[in-house]
Parts: sequence; C-alpha cells; structure tokens
Amino acid sequence: MRTLLKIIKQHIIWRHQLLKLARADIIKTYSGSALGWAWALIKPAVTIAVYWFAFDVGLRLGDNMDNGFPFILWFMAGMMPWFFMEEMFTQGANSLRQYNYLVTKMRFPIATIPTFVSLSKILVHLFLMGLTVVFFLCYGHPPDRYLLQLPIYMFLMLLFFIAWAQFASMLTCISKDFFNLIGAAVQALFWLSAIIYDVKTMNIPEVLRTFLLFNPITFIASGYRNIFIYKVWIWEEPRVLVYFLIMLLIMSSLALWAYRKLYREIPDVL
Repeated sequence: MRTLLKIIKQHIIWRHQLLKLARADIIKTYSGSALGWAWALIKPAVTIAVYWFAFDVGLRLGDNMDNGFPFILWFMAGMMPWFFMEEMFTQGANSLRQYNYLVTKMRFPIATIPTFVSLSKILVHLFLMGLTVVFFLCYGHPPDRYLLQLPIYMFLMLLFFIAWAQFASMLTCISKDFFNLIGAAVQALFWLSAIIYDVKTMNIPEVLRTFLLFNPITFIASGYRNIFIYKVWIWEEPRVLVYFLIMLLIMSSLALWAYRKLYREIPDVL
C-alpha cells in the first residue's frame, strides 16, 4: 500500500509533465518520415484490409455472419483495440530503456514513464476510434447509446496496460531476454484472443473457454464488439468482467512488486 501511495503521489505531482511528454512521444513516433501522422492510419488500414481479404474473400468466413453486420465491421470492432495493445506489449515494455535519459540525467520518477507512454498510445487509439465510428456510419450503422460505454472499456484497457508497462519495463531493464520473450509471445497472444473469433459461441470445452476468457485481450476485444456489434452492456456479462478484474488485480500487484524490488537498481542498470 505504501508503494502504491508513493506512485500515486508522483503522478499527481508530475501530472502536467506527463501530458506534455505524452504529446512529445506522439510527435517523436511519427516525425522523421515523409508521411508523418498518416502512418497512424496506414498501418491499421493495411492490416485490416489484409485480414479481411484472407478471411472474408479467401476463406469466405464472413458468409456466416448472421447479426446484420458485414465481416469487415465485425472484424474492425475487435481489431482496433489490438493495435493499442500490441504497441503497449512491446513499446510499453521498452519504455524505460527508450527514455533512459529521464532516469539517468534528470532523475524523473521512474513510475511515471510507462504512464505517459501509455497516454500517448491511447490518444492515437482515440483518433482511430473516431475513424471507426465514421466507418460504421458510412455502412449505415450510426452510433447509439451503447457507445457511451466506450470510455469505460478504454479506461480499463489503459489501467491494465499501464500496470503491464510498469511491470515489464522494469524486467526489461534487468534482462533483454525478457523483452525478446515478449516479442515472441505477441503473435501467440493475438491468436489466443477473441479478435478473429467469438469465444462465447465456440464449440469448445468449458474449461478451455474459461481459460480464454481470462485473457484480458479477449475481454477488451469482446467488449468493443459488444459496443458496435452485439449491443450488450458491460454489466450484462458479469462473469467476463470479474475475470478481467482479477487479471487487473494480479497485474497491478506484479507492477507494485517489480517497482518495490527494482526501482533503486534501474538508474545503475540504465
């Protein structure tokens, strides 16, 4: 509890700097290239187009959609949060190494660095979600009252990945092998999550379904589809929400443990 209060206090004291650094991180990410900010849209657009062609046009899986939405919209709703999560798995874990000068030269609070990196990614995600709403509108599906819960899912996603970045960035500083392991595991996490299928309707053993539902990525991807496709409120699936909150508590505990054990060593390691 003392460690948590310390981290919260640091965030309150440095709150103005966090917003400025989040903005600077966005500029740094997309500067230096001819297309600049357009890359925030190009990468998601190309990825979604490739998967859409493979599954809908090639494998004809989209023919089985029976909820009134074309496959491209169903897939986009679950895929959009993945772009944020994918970046946080790698860049969040590498945030302390990326901004090592803030630790070694300026003595910036270590716990706040993963936070402003997470904030920069969520701002880009917010921009992409605005484009998603426009895309749905073009297909004749305007936003409705279920869109009101989008900030809830975004906030829960942000909380989880701030905790993840706090935990993983500490271990990455100690061992580069841990960062390499993350890079190797990202694709496995993608295929084990409900991004290209619906866990709740799959014909699988209940034990396996429960295992897949414990995956936080599954909760977020399914939640976004509940907003745009299935029209389900977050409290209407309490079992899935409880699973996510358990994982959030575990990840937060790991983040606090890593900070308490390693924060004194990080400046020397970097």
